[in-house]
Amino acid sequence: MAFSIEHFARQLLIEALFYDEEYVALGNVSLIDGANQKELYLASFDPERDIFLIEEAVEWEDLDADEDGEIDYALAVDGKEYGTYETPEDAADALLGLARDHNLVPSFMLLFDEETA
Repeated sequence: MAFSIEHFARQLLIEALFYDEEYVALGNVSLIDGANQKELYLASFDPERDIFLIEEAVEWEDLDADEDGEIDYALAVDGKEYGTYETPEDAADALLGLARDHNLVPSFMLLFDEETA
C-alpha cells in the first residue's frame, strides 16, 4: 500500500482516542480553529457510557495566549454532544471530516481522573 497522509492521520487519531482503565487515563483530541484561536470540538472515550464521544464547544475560557506561553488557544469549558461512536475508527473518521470541512488542526491531551491521580 502506498503512503497516504489521510491513512496516517486517521491511525494517529484512532490510537489517541484510548482509555486505560488501570491508570484511569484517556486521550483527548481537540480540533482547534486557528483563526479564532479556540477549541471547537473535543473527542474522547466516555467510560461511563462505553462510547466514543465528540462534543462541540459552546463556551470558552478567557485566555491570554501570551500569559502562560503554553496553550495558544481558548479551552472549551462547556459543550454539547455532537455525536457518539461505537469504535475509535468511527470517531476518527468523524474528526477527520470535521477538520477537513472547517479547516481545523488537532491537539492532544492526556487526561487522568483527578480522584486517582
